[in-house]
Amino acid sequence: MSNQTRLKRLRRSMMFLSAQRPGLIKDAYIYRPDSLIFDLEDAVAENQKDAARFSLYHALTTVDYRGVERLVRINGLDTPHWQEDIRVAVAAGADGIRIAKCETAHDVHTVVEHIERAEAEFGRPIGSTLVMGALESPLGILNAYEICLASPERMIGVAISGGDYRKAMQTRYYPGGLEMLGGRSNMLIAARAAGVQCFDTVFTDLDDIEGFRQETQMIKQMGFDGKSLISPKQIAIVHEIFSPTAKEIRDAEKIVRAWRENEAKGIGVFQVDGKMIDIAFIPGAERVIELARASGLYEGEL
Repeated sequence: MSNQTRLKRLRRSMMFLSAQRPGLIKDAYIYRPDSLIFDLEDAVAENQKDAARFSLYHALTTVDYRGVERLVRINGLDTPHWQEDIRVAVAAGADGIRIAKCETAHDVHTVVEHIERAEAEFGRPIGSTLVMGALESPLGILNAYEICLASPERMIGVAISGGDYRKAMQTRYYPGGLEMLGGRSNMLIAARAAGVQCFDTVFTDLDDIEGFRQETQMIKQMGFDGKSLISPKQIAIVHEIFSPTAKEIRDAEKIVRAWRENEAKGIGVFQVDGKMIDIAFIPGAERVIELARASGLYEGEL
């Protein structure tokens, strides 16, 4: 798989797992998230960082995760742990690094520099370890565009971290998410302008299934690529909401086929099922087909 393909792969669900718990991480692929995030930061006690890295290395070098992407959330750059986190993650062959508390493009450059050193040290292909930024503060949101552009060859995208962001904004969680609207919107606009992916924060009330569904539907409407998760039981809902429906796939296929037929005739505006269609509709229709194919819902040829 080329790096460009890896950068743009389907990431509807990114599930956090504590790297400190071998029993949890050894078979997490069975839940079939699009990505797993092995957490060396908040989920690991300060005196257990070395044990967590050992557990992480063993899991990544011995377990077949059956095509599920494997990302590692490193400790913040203001801690004494992040450099060794990177070395172990790269040595073990992680697919990418999630930069905790990312606030500037310089943070990305610093992490990439250390990734490159580790790739050389451990014989990994240079450029094979991707990066993404977790934006957890107002400064991170303000710098989102520069962060998104900081490493074109490695940058997956950015994700907002609701807990720290709400705290910095002197607010708390509210149903409906009004307190997160500014952060979500600004980050999403920056990611789209930079051409990278964008991911929403976790939903921590595991008993509020309807609240989780509503929040996921909202961020899908906003234009996010996916959502960070903390429980396997959240995966199916995210995949359902982010995967195109059968009708959306049929409509997109009709639009793309009709566009190609009419374009060959020099016709720029035409009708599909009574609706006027022009070139502005084509990227959206093609994206529906791409998502459907990546989700295993479409096997046609266009």
